[in-house]
Amino acid sequence: MLRLLCRSSAGSQTLVRWARRSQRGGGLLLHRALSCTSSRRCHGTGSGEVNGQPAENGSSNALYRDSVLLPKTEFPMKLTGQKLLDRELQIQQECGFADLYSWQRERKAKNKFCLHDGPPYANGDPHVGHALNKILKDIRNRFEMLRGRQVHYIPGWDCHGLPIELKALGDLGTSGLSPLQIRQKAREFAEGAIARQKAAFQRWGVMADWDQCYYTFDGTYEAAQLKVFQEMHSKGLIYQDYKPVFWSPSSGTALAEAELEYNPEHVSRAIYATFPLVTLPPKIASQKGLESVSVLVWTTQPWTIPANQAVCYMPNAQYSVVKRVDNSEKFLVATERTASIAALLGTDLQTVGTFTGSLLEGGICKHPTIPDKQVPLLPANHVTMVKGTGLVHTAPAHGMEDYSVASQFKLPVECMVDEDGKFNELAGAELQKLSVVTEGNDKVISMLKQCNALLKEEQCVHSYPYDWRTKQPVVIRPSKQWFINTETLKDKAKEALQKVRVLPESARSSLLTMLDRRTYWCISRQRSWGVPIPVFYHKESGEALINKYTVSHIAQLFKEKGSDCWWELPIETLLPPEVLKKSKAGAVSDYVRGEDVLDIWFDSGASWAAVLEAESDSRADVYVEGKDQIGGWFQSSLLTSVAVRNKAPYKSLVVHGFAVSEKGEKMSKSVGNVVDPDVVINGGKGPTEPAYGADVLRWWVAESNVFSEVQIGPSVLNSARDSISKLRNTLKFLLGNLQGFDPRLQAVDPKQMHYIDQYMLHLLREYSIKVTDAYSEFDAGRVIRVLQAFITRELSSFYFSIIKDRLYCDAEDSLGRRSCQTVLEEILDGVTRSIAPILPHMAEEVYLHAPGHDEGETLFKSGWIKSSSVWRRPGLEEAVEGACAIRDCFLSSIPGKNAARYDLTVAIEPGLLFELMESLQEEPTSTTSQLAELMMAARVNLATKMPRDLDPEALLNHGTFLINLEGGVIREESAYSIAVTPTSAARCPRCRRYTANSADCLCPRCQSVISQAH
Repeated sequence: MLRLLCRSSAGSQTLVRWARRSQRGGGLLLHRALSCTSSRRCHGTGSGEVNGQPAENGSSNALYRDSVLLPKTEFPMKLTGQKLLDRELQIQQECGFADLYSWQRERKAKNKFCLHDGPPYANGDPHVGHALNKILKDIRNRFEMLRGRQVHYIPGWDCHGLPIELKALGDLGTSGLSPLQIRQKAREFAEGAIARQKAAFQRWGVMADWDQCYYTFDGTYEAAQLKVFQEMHSKGLIYQDYKPVFWSPSSGTALAEAELEYNPEHVSRAIYATFPLVTLPPKIASQKGLESVSVLVWTTQPWTIPANQAVCYMPNAQYSVVKRVDNSEKFLVATERTASIAALLGTDLQTVGTFTGSLLEGGICKHPTIPDKQVPLLPANHVTMVKGTGLVHTAPAHGMEDYSVASQFKLPVECMVDEDGKFNELAGAELQKLSVVTEGNDKVISMLKQCNALLKEEQCVHSYPYDWRTKQPVVIRPSKQWFINTETLKDKAKEALQKVRVLPESARSSLLTMLDRRTYWCISRQRSWGVPIPVFYHKESGEALINKYTVSHIAQLFKEKGSDCWWELPIETLLPPEVLKKSKAGAVSDYVRGEDVLDIWFDSGASWAAVLEAESDSRADVYVEGKDQIGGWFQSSLLTSVAVRNKAPYKSLVVHGFAVSEKGEKMSKSVGNVVDPDVVINGGKGPTEPAYGADVLRWWVAESNVFSEVQIGPSVLNSARDSISKLRNTLKFLLGNLQGFDPRLQAVDPKQMHYIDQYMLHLLREYSIKVTDAYSEFDAGRVIRVLQAFITRELSSFYFSIIKDRLYCDAEDSLGRRSCQTVLEEILDGVTRSIAPILPHMAEEVYLHAPGHDEGETLFKSGWIKSSSVWRRPGLEEAVEGACAIRDCFLSSIPGKNAARYDLTVAIEPGLLFELMESLQEEPTSTTSQLAELMMAARVNLATKMPRDLDPEALLNHGTFLINLEGGVIREESAYSIAVTPTSAARCPRCRRYTANSADCLCPRCQSVISQAH
């Protein structure tokens, strides 16, 4: 039989009857009331001294001081400075932070969670970007481990690449050093950076087995990477070709798209140049007035003019021949660009003829700077009308779209620029050895002026690609390189991406855009520090020798000896007879080993093969990195995995923003706004840089909206410290009131608890569900908001203010006090576990002080929040929240006054609301009922109507409370009235409630407690 909040007392029989008649389908579903005249849950105490600690003013108060059970705990209210730092390190040691990851890997678990760590770059000290990324990952890993999953998380480092090489060599440069000498210095530099970063990650409390990390310079990793390379090569996805690539003169190597950063403030000398039409297009040759026409082109890269091989037009666009009014020069331009060009030249342009672009086929122009050279007019879809003239100067050696046109129409691809970014001999004596982006550019403009081909020059501020390492402009030049044909992979990659969850979802379009932009991926680099491309070249023909036999052999050598062996071993060992035989190649003496290394994006992009393949699914549940990895690691991992396995290496992607200064600016040493995480934790120079400890840094990460730019600075950190301090205060109150309580022996069954205590368990269950959902969504900020709302509203302003009298003044072992302590222990446990992923140091510190577990136990080995569906009992919400509605009405009648000085009369007509209130107070009048405790009044009278002898000075108020049963099947809106009068009772010298007969005697409750104690 259903029991609804009732004990077997006569005063509750009406509630039982109501429960029976409201029963449907074997159960009673009570829903929160939807409306009332005041808020459902009370958030102000309305009282001051009753629930405060008894003051020591007067001898009578002092008599009973020791009988009041005030909070006691050794848990410190504040930890600052060196004490804080020492305590965090002590917690890490005592609670086994270093062994936690290994412990959870060894335990049996039904479910697994794999977060694959994107490798930070091993080229410098740890910074706040590292902190943001690593702590964000650790919060999720600790949450998953707490709720019973086996976490797979192996930290890694990206160890190759030019920045490491340049920093390692410093001022030495590469002159006179062998590849092995360069590699040795680079390795030493990377190892030093890894050691510093690793130490910082451990200090931040990041959970991992720090002795089992992955490094892209390890032989086993390099061997796994070559296996991916081989499989992609065997599928024809990796090939060697001579085509334009982004080339960094400042680095002396080819770059991939992911290695560029675009400078939106780049200033170019843009020009309008004329290409005289020497052969009119046949389809318009008969038109009059087309004599002496020049094709007008616009370019921001004048240095590419000597390499011009064609001028392109848009077949479907309209073009016009226009004549200058001031000097009768005629130009061919796009019709829609005519007005802009006229304004630019400061003269009117008269239209001579207009026609569709397709009619330009067959036209031939004279090259402006190279005598006797002629170039064709060709159709191309990449021509735009946004800027310029609608006709595009085309230099196949120095533009990606230009190269596509050259491939289609068999144009020559002549490179006039060397690896240092200077004109070579093909450019002619005037230009040779001039840097194309500076004096070479100037010289070409000068040459155009000399031959009257320069119509106009202007400064153009536009976005231009820079080398992300040297911060210098790059050029596009053709080079013989190794490429991945991403054009054939794009559709598969997009399809795989559709099955991936992306947070925030807005990042998905950026991922797709980046994929579309990349038609091929240049993966060879002209450096020494990296994984060598395992290719041999024929000495005479230059033909590449690379196949599954050669690559597999090299991979095995790398696994055993590391990739240094590419330079250390004789070529006879790298290319033994059995491999030559299987490859059907000639003698080993016919070959030389290649000198290029692989792009580091290929290095790190193959990490799934080295780290995840041992996992059953071989896919990570999630990758978590900054937004710069949309075109980097996210994409290189996707492309390599789709190429080899036809699936993405991840099920979800989380894309976070960058750490910026408090003003939202990018951090820069020159500006002086860099925040060093080591200074954040350990303090710096002077009082403006206090030691915050690791948990403040973690709180900063958790509280931030990580999907946008994340600000950090003194005010943000101070706010985080203050928030943690307030949380400590709450936890100290909970711990203090659990002194001497052992939940294993003294916990009260929920059915025997006070209703407000049961109600708090219900709210705790709701809280735990919200927190769990937020962590699951990578939304630690919502966890903090839910936590702070729960502490502020449900605990501090509501529950704590109500129960202090029961906690401090009831008998120590009374049912009411133990009921309250049982709930406080559940709240302490739930709140501590809920913050543990964010504040592991403080959570373990609380756990060391908390009752109910043996010495040596740690929180992180004891699981997630334990809540029970039993806590959600039918009728519970209506009973307590109905009382809270009345309480709000009462407190609003005495604003600013002490509720404990008043008697409260509540009149409710017979019905559901009255029966609910009767369950909280069985007697018509009481000073000790649960209803009186909730109201915090001196006395509560409960009746079906107002008494006739009501004090004429009484304050009257009215309200309604709506009860919904079974989803609205039964609805009852109950009216209630209240009368508030000053109490005639005296204040008890022990509990300070106005419930005593006279000022010098104890109230009945306190008399009973004192007599029992003696």
